[in-house]
Amino acid sequence: MRHTLACAALLLCPTVALAVGGDQPHVGEPALSYGDRPAYLVDKLPEGALKTKLQSCEGQAPKRSLFSIGHRGAPLLYPEHTVESNIAAARMGAGILECDVTFTKDHELVCRHAQNDLHTTTNILTSDLAETCTVPFSPASDSTPATAECRTSELTLEQFRTLKPKMDSADKTATTAEAYQGGVAPWRTTLYTDGARSMTHAESIALFRDLGAKFTPELKSPVVEMPHDGFTQADYAQKMIDEYKVAGVPAKDVWAQSFNLEDVLYWIENEPEFGKQAVFLDSSYRVKGFDHTDPETFLHDFAALKAKGVNYIAPPLWMLLSVEGGKMVPSAWAKAAKEADLKIITWTLERSGPLANGGGWYFQSVKDLTNNDAMYLQVLDALAQDVGVDGVFSDWPATVTYYANCMGL
Repeated sequence: MRHTLACAALLLCPTVALAVGGDQPHVGEPALSYGDRPAYLVDKLPEGALKTKLQSCEGQAPKRSLFSIGHRGAPLLYPEHTVESNIAAARMGAGILECDVTFTKDHELVCRHAQNDLHTTTNILTSDLAETCTVPFSPASDSTPATAECRTSELTLEQFRTLKPKMDSADKTATTAEAYQGGVAPWRTTLYTDGARSMTHAESIALFRDLGAKFTPELKSPVVEMPHDGFTQADYAQKMIDEYKVAGVPAKDVWAQSFNLEDVLYWIENEPEFGKQAVFLDSSYRVKGFDHTDPETFLHDFAALKAKGVNYIAPPLWMLLSVEGGKMVPSAWAKAAKEADLKIITWTLERSGPLANGGGWYFQSVKDLTNNDAMYLQVLDALAQDVGVDGVFSDWPATVTYYANCMGL
C-alpha cells in the first residue's frame, strides 16, 4: 500500500497517441497501485474499529472497483479531463471514469467541466485565441477582481485542440493575462501539467475502454441559448449517446448524467437501455430554503421520479449526512431516496483539501466533526455503510478504491 503510484509520482504513464487530426488514444490496461495517500489517511484515524479494519488491508493487492469513480480523472494533482488525469485515476483502480460533455462551435463533443471554463482550465488567454473570449481579460483594480470568460462554443474543434490544459485556477488579483494563469490552491500542484492533453468525448470513450474502465459522461448545461445554430437540446443529448453506440459500448457500461431532469427523461424515453442507468444529479441545494434534514423542503418526489423510470440520483455528499449526538447519521434526504428504491451516487471526495478547517462546501453538514484529514475515510465509511451509496466520485480515486477493496464493495 505504501509503495508510490508510479504515474502520479514519477510521470511513468504509458504513452498515448492523441493527434490533432482526431486519432483515438490507445493504451493498455494499467497496473494498479494505491500509492501512499490511503495509508497516510488511515494513520490519521482515531483508534477504533474503522482504523483496525483498514490497517488490516494494508497488504492487499489493488483491484479495480466500480464503487470508485474518477471525478474528471484525478484532478487533485492533474489537470482535469486530460489523458494524463484519467490514466492516473485508472492506475488507482477507478472502475468508472467521467467525461463532462460540452460542445464546440461546430457542435463536436469535448470533455470540459463547463462550456465556459476555458479561461481557468487552459492557456487561451495567453494564446492567439484570446480574441474569441466572450468576456476578454480585465485586470484587477482596487477592490475589483480580474475577470474573463472563454467558451468552447466560440471555438471550432480544430481551434480547441490547439489549447494547452492547465490546473483549474485563476489569480483574481492579476493585472496581466499571464499572471491570471496562477491561483492554484496550495494543496494542489502544477507538476503534472507539462504536455497534458485534452480529449474529445469520442476519444475519452476509446481511452477509458483501453484502460479497463466504464463510463459516466455528464451532459453539461449549455451557457448559450438553445437551439444553437439549429443544434437542439435533444440533438445534444442524443449525440452523446450515439457516440457510445458508434463505439460499440454496451449500455450497461454507461451511467449518463445530467442536472437537467429533462435530459434524463429523454434518455429513458428514447434510449431506454441507456436510460436504465441514467443519473439525475440533484441540485436542490441551489434553491433557497432547501434543507436536507427537512422533508417539507425537498424539491423532488422521489417515488414519482422512480415511477418515471429514474433509477439513480446523485447529490453532493453533504446532503446525505447529518450529525446527531455527535455522530454522523443518514440525513432525512438520504432516507427518503432509499425508501423510494433509488440508487445513490455521490460527489466529491478529496476535493476539499486539508480538512482541519471543517472541509468547506463538501463537508458543510458535518463541519463540527471535521478537524483533520481522517474525516475523508470517516465520511466515506458513513456513506458506504450507513447511507448505502452505490458509488463515490473522488478527485484522488485511490482513497475510495482502497476502502472499497478492504470492505469488499
